Amino acid sequence: MSLIQKMHKFAFSGISDVGLKRTNNEDTFVIRPERHFCLAADGMGGAAAGEVASLIFAETASEVFAGSGGRSKIQTLELVQRTFGFANERILDHVKENPHHMGMGCTAELLAFYDEGYVLGHMGDSRTYILRNGVLKQLTHDHSLVQEQIDKGIISPAEARNHPLRHIILRAVGIREKPAVDLRKGRIYPGDIFLLCSDGLTDMVDDPPIQEVLSSSVALPQKVKRFIELAKSEGGKDNITVVLSEII
Repeated sequence: MSLIQKMHKFAFSGISDVGLKRTNNEDTFVIRPERHFCLAADGMGGAAAGEVASLIFAETASEVFAGSGGRSKIQTLELVQRTFGFANERILDHVKENPHHMGMGCTAELLAFYDEGYVLGHMGDSRTYILRNGVLKQLTHDHSLVQEQIDKGIISPAEARNHPLRHIILRAVGIREKPAVDLRKGRIYPGDIFLLCSDGLTDMVDDPPIQEVLSSSVALPQKVKRFIELAKSEGGKDNITVVLSEII
């Protein structure tokens, strides 16, 4: 089987929903099957600023990955790193030219495939999960104040869910010069399903229902819609973005 044939055995689906409490949607997502990547970004900064930041990240990824089909593992890793670096610079430059957007930035998940595996870039408190052989695993670690307190044993995961400081982000794209991006690499296998999502889903929905939806026999678009319905049924307090990618 050729590289191109392998690379085309993917299915993608995604939705971004404003939720039930917000008047604007600061999230964005991108699915590029022909370039073998997808992403989800959650804007920060309020009003139009958050929307601008997440859009800058999305546009940067599309530019960086243009014409990049059939790449190697090393090339894929470099493209993911380049996207986060360029997007960070562009957001900082935008704020310099538009001081009223001071404080804007975005969390981001960027998942890119090569012939035998994936590279994941992560920054902030959006998340990426994988369902493999019926088992759900979170691939990312939240860059948030409450996660730091969980790691130190100060609070429990249950306490973190309703903590008043749960939305304080310690790392994001466009907040400071040269932030560190978490990079994860791994093999892919038929049946793997990746979930990229903003905290509008995970703040509302626990892991067991997430695993149940991903394990269901319905098609990806129906799974995506179900996630939006679940988040809204629990209050829909934030924008909700869900992107799924399945290895066929």
